[in-house]
Amino acid sequence: MNAPSGGFRAVGAALSNWGRWGADDQLGTLNLLTPERVVRAARLVTLGLCVPLGLPFDEEGPQLPGGDRFNPVHVMLRTGASDPAPGGFLYTDDVIAMPTQCGTQLDALAHVAYDGAFYNGWPTSSVTEDGASRLGVEAIRCGIQGRGVLLDIARHRGVDHLPAEDEVGVPELLACAAAQDVTVREGDLLLIRTGWIRRHVEDGDRAGFLTTEPGLALSTARWPHDTGVALVGVDNWGVEAVGATPRAEAMPLHCVLIRDMGMPLAEMLDLEALSRACAEHSRWEFHLRLDPLPITGGVGSPIAPVATL
Repeated sequence: MNAPSGGFRAVGAALSNWGRWGADDQLGTLNLLTPERVVRAARLVTLGLCVPLGLPFDEEGPQLPGGDRFNPVHVMLRTGASDPAPGGFLYTDDVIAMPTQCGTQLDALAHVAYDGAFYNGWPTSSVTEDGASRLGVEAIRCGIQGRGVLLDIARHRGVDHLPAEDEVGVPELLACAAAQDVTVREGDLLLIRTGWIRRHVEDGDRAGFLTTEPGLALSTARWPHDTGVALVGVDNWGVEAVGATPRAEAMPLHCVLIRDMGMPLAEMLDLEALSRACAEHSRWEFHLRLDPLPITGGVGSPIAPVATL
């Protein structure tokens, strides 16, 4: 399961899903969420215990001032003090302005490209000031639901969260799955808990949260490819390990997973409550739903995921 030598391009070439589901495909690995697998995932609901995995969308979000992304700005257009209509009817109304990827969010396949191309060979010119003409988040109109599996790496190590820049490799993922007595299968929605989200939600350290992060190593790309994972979601801001010093190749795992394999990524998931629930009930599989907004031409979307045990 070692990554081929030659950098992320060699890894991506070896794991490419281009053309696997047709030249016009815009769903990538979400094609693995077959109706049969969705039905089986629904049968995992036995306790009726719903666990939200999303951060609140408000001014206390993880974004720092001065960056390209900012926390949501919520403005009321009509309040309880507004004039009622004849007969007494009164309505309230509001508006929100926010980057689509400022909090808990989904990377669409139009989010990452390199060497002039997105997934399935769509050119970078397909994303303009008007948005994405191909691979936009609106392609996922039915949402994403299936069997979720949590690999709780932080709990497996016995720590609150992994240290900054720490890389998680395939051997540790397999050891964690074995310790939890859970098997990752084709079509699964795989969640990885590093505990890093605690830097934001518990410590209030936005700068520490966003400056670096622990995460997956590039060498892990082959395992979800060969296993047939439909989606990977992590409780950090960028899935892969990121250091304080810029690398010669930025975000190599993003390049392979999104651009080459066609896998959407879920980021900034709050997996703390789910970790506790799974440990309490000795269950690391559940029904998972994380639906993006069908934003025409959007390259990402806020999500409010829910796991149900």
